[in-house]
Amino acid sequence: MAQHTNPLPRIVITGLGVISPLGNDVQTLFQSLQQGRSGVGPLSRVPTESLPLSNGAEASQFSGAIGDYGPLEKPLQRTIRKGSKVMCREIEMGVAAAQLALTSADLSAERRDPYRTGVIYGCDYIMTLPEEFAAGVEKCLDEQGEFHFERWGPDGKPQVNPLWLLKYLPNMPASHIAIYNDLQGPNNSITLREASAAAALSEAYLTLQRGHSDAILVGATGSRIHPFRTMHACMQEDLASDRDDPTAMSRPFDADRDGGVLGEGAGAMVLETLSHAEARGATILGEIVGYGSSAVTARVTPQFQRQALANVMRAALGEAKTVGHVHAHGLGTVEGDAQEAAAIGDVFAPAGKIPPVVAAKSHFGNLGAGGGMVEAIASLMALQHGTLFPTLNYDTPDPRCDIPVTVDNQTPAGDSFLSVNVTPQGQAAAIRIARFDD
Repeated sequence: MAQHTNPLPRIVITGLGVISPLGNDVQTLFQSLQQGRSGVGPLSRVPTESLPLSNGAEASQFSGAIGDYGPLEKPLQRTIRKGSKVMCREIEMGVAAAQLALTSADLSAERRDPYRTGVIYGCDYIMTLPEEFAAGVEKCLDEQGEFHFERWGPDGKPQVNPLWLLKYLPNMPASHIAIYNDLQGPNNSITLREASAAAALSEAYLTLQRGHSDAILVGATGSRIHPFRTMHACMQEDLASDRDDPTAMSRPFDADRDGGVLGEGAGAMVLETLSHAEARGATILGEIVGYGSSAVTARVTPQFQRQALANVMRAALGEAKTVGHVHAHGLGTVEGDAQEAAAIGDVFAPAGKIPPVVAAKSHFGNLGAGGGMVEAIASLMALQHGTLFPTLNYDTPDPRCDIPVTVDNQTPAGDSFLSVNVTPQGQAAAIRIARFDD
């Protein structure tokens, strides 16, 4: 149970929005997790003929149509439709999750002070689609198909849309969301790959505690499914091999795991000071009670992810001894999972004191920067429901991962949880969220 001895304002969660391979609303997401559904299947958004894999977790129910953004007034619908011309898919997903969270929180324009409402958003670096340059490249080819760079300036570049870069800048989710909703308060963009979501939540939490804002729309969006990004991931990351049953590919902490699974998605929360939420009669879904951030490189120790994860979990715990459950990064790589399990043991040892561990990536793979937010939302729903969801494909325990991985939907979720994420380079972040206790 969270202790409230800090004189700083308490920060609560009042709205949720999600775009995921398991649906575009939080209830559908949680029901799918509890029922053991997987979002992993054949890829349709990228050509796979030259790739070593053909499966991933696409947010297939998200088309970018205005209906995906939830109920909106007609003027806002027109504004977002117009803005979609300079939004790539990752930015569209992020904006949609934010609009859904605003609706969930019932934080309409009439119920918020634009000067005291901000946006903090996590995002990965976003890669340009190759077709942005196709017409320009074609102008620089000779009859034999050879490219002549000296022709790019006079002939090729004029074929490129002058606004193309706006579609791919990682600060644009926060920018679009603020402009569409006239949110003139604090605005920030966090780019820490998979650690972006917890880092954005931490920054929003601190900004509210400092008194710089009354409410902040905080979220994260990301994708590993993209012609260039998918190719880069295949070249640089440990990815799971295709299986006859694609839903069996993502296997966090299982002895038969062989890599991560590519996915896409976004999530958002509305955070408010408790006094602001109570004054407007908001429904309170949970409370932020701790956070941690750390970076440890391989130069420091070969077990750098283990150290970084232990650092952020201890920081987020603060004086608390334990939590109801840990939502692990659970990427499914052989070494990464072993280091994460060791970090959990380091923090919560002896073994009998380790809380239940769950990994939603077993259902939908690595959503990039958006994954941590979707995972935190899933755990928050579990707190409200009372029980956790299973970690899929955990069939054979690995002695290197000696932690209590949840395999059913009956394990108590507890009164609080830690959600942790780490990048391949050793940047980690954690957030601790508790059931609201007034």
